[in-house]
Amino acid sequence: MTGPHRTDPAATTDDDAAELIAQLKELAGADPADVRQVVAEVLAALDRAAGGALREHLPETIRADAGLDATARAGG
Repeated sequence: MTGPHRTDPAATTDDDAAELIAQLKELAGADPADVRQVVAEVLAALDRAAGGALREHLPETIRADAGLDATARAGG
């Protein structure tokens, strides 16, 4: 064994996902429009980090909401 004890990466990912879901549910209770905005911003940031590859896997309506549709990105 080398290095410190490591936790299971899948368990960590599951914990992170559960926390994110809980936070989004809390936001949704307050104002669904705010959640939509947050999700759109997160998707746009993930798409930028992925070099534009994420948008290919999203439904058209979600791409449009997040500003990732082809017509919105064609100019820049």
